[in-house]
Amino acid sequence: MKKDNYDSAVKVIKTAILQMQYEAIKSVNAKQLQLYFAIGKYISFNSRNGVWGEGAIDAISEKLEREMPGLRGYSGRNLRSMRLFYEGWHFLDNIPNSNLEPAGAKLKNAIIVRPFIDVDDFPIQEFLSLGFTLHRTILSRVKSIEGRVFYIQKAAREHYSREELDLSISNDDYHHQGQLPNNFTNTLPIETQAFKAIETFKDEYLLDNLNAEEIVIRDKEDTDERVLENRIVHNIKKTILAFGKDFAFIRNQYHISAFGEDQYIDLLFFNRELNCLVAIELKKGDFKPAYLGQLSGYLSVLNKFERKEHENQPIGIILCKNMNKSYVDFIIQDYTKPMGVATYKDLSEEVKKCLPSIDELTKILDEEEGN
Repeated sequence: MKKDNYDSAVKVIKTAILQMQYEAIKSVNAKQLQLYFAIGKYISFNSRNGVWGEGAIDAISEKLEREMPGLRGYSGRNLRSMRLFYEGWHFLDNIPNSNLEPAGAKLKNAIIVRPFIDVDDFPIQEFLSLGFTLHRTILSRVKSIEGRVFYIQKAAREHYSREELDLSISNDDYHHQGQLPNNFTNTLPIETQAFKAIETFKDEYLLDNLNAEEIVIRDKEDTDERVLENRIVHNIKKTILAFGKDFAFIRNQYHISAFGEDQYIDLLFFNRELNCLVAIELKKGDFKPAYLGQLSGYLSVLNKFERKEHENQPIGIILCKNMNKSYVDFIIQDYTKPMGVATYKDLSEEVKKCLPSIDELTKILDEEEGN
């Protein structure tokens, strides 16, 4: 057997091993969630119906730790999280309470671990793929079932860490995903591509990296946009997380040239899921219709001279401070290049709004000194 064939065999066996390990992890995770769900149900019934007295959950946790040295994951806080886990997803219960009457006697004295019910349109596979820590985060921070399902699917598909999930929830992706004013359905030739594009971009981005040191710009006409651009590039990792994991940064002030005209795109990305270049134009103030014409010209040049043969046509996004969404959604339909318009919020500005003014701080300090 030739060495190439050995390499091929190793690759095949390695793939099989990794696949089996992945399936084993998924299986273990699913069984753990089933156990926590059953324990949560047991705790919920006994603690919510007056069977146990106050302080019972912490007492049970402490006794478990004494009787099972080295046991982890069953603190009073985690036991309460299991209760929340059950109460949040009780409709997935394979043994409804009504089957345990009278007075829930069986439930009061036993924990029954069973698979979850496969509810229509519920993303059960994504649900089972998430670790309990991510479930706990979603349940504690998101109140609606629809919102929780959204973050479960997003976390599973993008393989979120706890920090990335926290960021997505803080950015309120549930209410901003798929809300971008755009013309994708009219300009992208494949319906599924248009749908993916709509789901990829948000109508508002929270950029918490705009307080970096300002860089001096020689061209006074676009000082604000260039300062904003340099701040974003200064912390490009955070910016990419704000846009999504499938975005890869190419460069800022990307030079394009056609017919003797030199132009520069503020930020150029590539999106792996959409398989296309994404040109982003930054605008410090309110949206203006002229921005769409400028961006459309950039996209024409990118499509003709920069796009690789295997890539889909480029998409453009205007990122501005404010816009009238209804107006933008109306006029953007007249353009033939795929574009959208989003707004951004500077987290440093939002934080400043919550902080007391200098006068208020002075007053507080004076009062403290007087006490």
